Amino acid sequence: MGYLALAVTVLSGQWRNTHSGYLIKSGQDQTMWEWFFAVTAHSVAHLENPLGTNLQNFPAGVNMMANTAMFGVGVPLTPVTLLFGPTVTFVLVLTLGLASTAIAWYWLFSRELVRSRLAAAIGGLFCGFAPAMISHANAHPNFVMLVLLPVIALLLIRIARRATADPTDDSGASIAKTRPRRRVRDAVALGLLVATQIALGEEPLLIFALAFGLFAVVYYLHTPRTGWRVLRAVAPTVALAAVITLMLTEIPLWWQFFGPQSYRSIDHGPMGNDLKAIVQFPSESLGGLFAPGQYVAINDTEQNAYFGWPLLLLLVVTVALFWRDRVVRAAAAVIVAFGVLSVGAVAMLGKQSTGIELPWQWAEKVPLLNTVLETRLTMAAIPAIAAVLALATQRAVTWWRRSPVDWRPLAWFPALALALVPLAPTILPVIERAPTPEFFADGTVRQYVSGGSVVLVPPPRPAGAQALRWQADANFDFPLAGGYFVGPTGANKKGIYGPDFRPTTALLVRAQDTGDVPPIDAETRAQALDDLHFWEADVVVLPATKNSEVLRTTMTQLLDLAPRQVDDVWLWDVRPLR
Repeated sequence: MGYLALAVTVLSGQWRNTHSGYLIKSGQDQTMWEWFFAVTAHSVAHLENPLGTNLQNFPAGVNMMANTAMFGVGVPLTPVTLLFGPTVTFVLVLTLGLASTAIAWYWLFSRELVRSRLAAAIGGLFCGFAPAMISHANAHPNFVMLVLLPVIALLLIRIARRATADPTDDSGASIAKTRPRRRVRDAVALGLLVATQIALGEEPLLIFALAFGLFAVVYYLHTPRTGWRVLRAVAPTVALAAVITLMLTEIPLWWQFFGPQSYRSIDHGPMGNDLKAIVQFPSESLGGLFAPGQYVAINDTEQNAYFGWPLLLLLVVTVALFWRDRVVRAAAAVIVAFGVLSVGAVAMLGKQSTGIELPWQWAEKVPLLNTVLETRLTMAAIPAIAAVLALATQRAVTWWRRSPVDWRPLAWFPALALALVPLAPTILPVIERAPTPEFFADGTVRQYVSGGSVVLVPPPRPAGAQALRWQADANFDFPLAGGYFVGPTGANKKGIYGPDFRPTTALLVRAQDTGDVPPIDAETRAQALDDLHFWEADVVVLPATKNSEVLRTTMTQLLDLAPRQVDDVWLWDVRPLR
């Protein structure tokens, strides 16, 4: 209950206003995720295929499997979305994600790593509420709902333990006869868990798999024969689980990689952690509130390092003191390896290049790995750090029980507090979002749509995706041109955010940004008509927005057609032009 109470507190601003509240640091991502949940519920309610939709980016549509739609929660929470709206689903998933991730890691630590509940609780607390988790709680539920990863780890650990167990049980009977059935049960359980995690988020699963593999290699490094025996025993179970996972996810994965609007890879550009980010405090924390450093994050939702120098100092000392512990050595390897990879191809310090080239320049050429934002690799270090803290706390508790005046626990607990208190999360800030225009909210838009799309002025894009919310509020009665999603571009099907900019979109965005009506000639008008034909537009709509007078003049000149005001928008009915 403590973890849940803390999660509710962190997101209390959004919980207090699920009607019009908006997590300001999410950028446009909250709008995108709410749309994902809303359109999934719409597809389920109307018995439509949820894997793809043309409700945005009309007429080409969007590949939902390639857009982290989180069907693992979006589908079962359909009743919540339909009854209470997508904002409630969004904040509910974030809240349960923080709390359940902490609980799951506590469960693993308490059963496999430490005996002390306090030690396990500290480990679970850090896993569920680390700076990266709080940062992603602004906007990315797929990196917050990580509850299945420790469950997968626990299952793999127990499979490995049985591989090194005695060949007889307590009664002296041979286990050999029960191994095939147990192997099948383990494989089915593992396959179901991995398939479900794919439906929650593939990128966290990839990072976890790489980190867990490295942890296992280092853990068995000093006993290679035991490691080899475990590998041989575990491999058949994992292989069978992979087959089961593929059987369960074959259609969604095919749709993701080969279906309509699929893409091969996505080039994010340099997205590594600045070296300063590793030692500074996150913005949404007590340390960030009282001792802010230079802002070096990619954005407010990607503060994936920000462990703070006190915690790093404590880790260095703790790892050195407990180096003989195999778990500590393996955890340290994960922390260092993924910390280095997360910095990117070239190390940056204070947003200035150091010129130091790092291993990511080769790793980013590996298929699938090249789709990961390298900054997020730091998240692999979170459970590794938590394990070190839990083990050290367990040792301190043991010393304390042996001698209440032992100086070592008296030193450990204040040091731990000094490391973790600055990272204590603050309440995520929320603002009031603008209401949906009446034209969409009251359903008037239906009178102007006849199988074609609605074109906003300018069309929605990653930098301005409010229209996705308006569409959801209108019960998806119309498709939108443009949008905020990831889709293919060019012959090589490279992934990009949003659709390719049509000439008319670029012109309207420029007019809005500059506040000047651009030159309009016959060629520009012809291009505008071509774009409207491409979008299969029924109506062009201008709601109240920045430089709306400039946009109205620009659109009127482009179409050589005067708009009329309906409700609280200006519109051009372009159905006669189709």
